[in-house]
Amino acid sequence: MPGTSEPAAPVQPLGVELLPTGHPGVDAGLARLEALDGVPAEAHVAVYEDVHQRLADTLAALDQE
Repeated sequence: MPGTSEPAAPVQPLGVELLPTGHPGVDAGLARLEALDGVPAEAHVAVYEDVHQRLADTLAALDQE
């Protein structure tokens, strides 16, 4: 019906298993992604941006070694 909104469906966890890489910086980023399991998609953007920045910083640091 126009003007009415239906309740959102409950958020279901994806159940994706993240395996450690052995690199602390990358594993910290993966842990942030794992925390999104079961969280509404609207909350994901800020975490994705944070993880992207962390991974970019990790790659930049590897270039400095």
